[in-house]
Amino acid sequence: MPSYVVAGASRGLGLEFVKQLLAKGNLVFALARNPDKSAGLLALKGEKNLHIFKADVTKPAELRAAAAETAKITGGSLDVLINNAAYMSFVNNFNAIDEYESDEALAKSFNNHWDTNVLGVVYTTNAFIPLLARGQLKKVLTLSSGMGDPAFILDTEFDWSVAYSVSKCALEMVNVKYAAKYKKEGWTFLAISPGVVDTAEDAPKFSKAAPHWTGPITATESVHKMLAILDQTSADKSGTFVSHHGNREWL
Repeated sequence: MPSYVVAGASRGLGLEFVKQLLAKGNLVFALARNPDKSAGLLALKGEKNLHIFKADVTKPAELRAAAAETAKITGGSLDVLINNAAYMSFVNNFNAIDEYESDEALAKSFNNHWDTNVLGVVYTTNAFIPLLARGQLKKVLTLSSGMGDPAFILDTEFDWSVAYSVSKCALEMVNVKYAAKYKKEGWTFLAISPGVVDTAEDAPKFSKAAPHWTGPITATESVHKMLAILDQTSADKSGTFVSHHGNREWL
């Protein structure tokens, strides 16, 4: 059966990935910073095809240990890695880039987002590349955001969520760099946006960018769409960044 690692699996989209992958009969390895505190993962502990490991994506040693444990179970291989772990702080989130209260606050915000959203993905991917090299599918799905698309930001005039947006824009280049490295070996690296959740304040801006938009979708629907796109994406599309619609339509 195909094997999947889901990083950042304690709740939300990560937990939903685990549930849907298990329902399809896959072998799933769930990584979480504090798995013993995840009610969702604890409820799934009886699943025979699920293995849960403690691994913080900002700690390479923990990721390497999780990869080693995964290898013991799979015989050294892995088919698919899903990078779901992400950081988004609401502290200073609604400040424009020149509105932070201090240089220290700006640096802290940028560093915290960078550590998880960029370096965390690199650490995780690097830890599992030796296993992926021996897998059949050789696919890496990394969750990003339309907030990292410059054209979308200009269309919506979103001048806030600065550090998060910058980190997600950098993440797209990380995806491209991996795709370039492994292009000739038939690997597939795909960055995807799971969809955007609105607030009453933001709804007019979203509607301006996409008049057809009817509102947020559920985690179940988002993950179902992302897995379908992952299944359909082949190595010739490696390095691309798409939405949950399979295009550049973020809403």
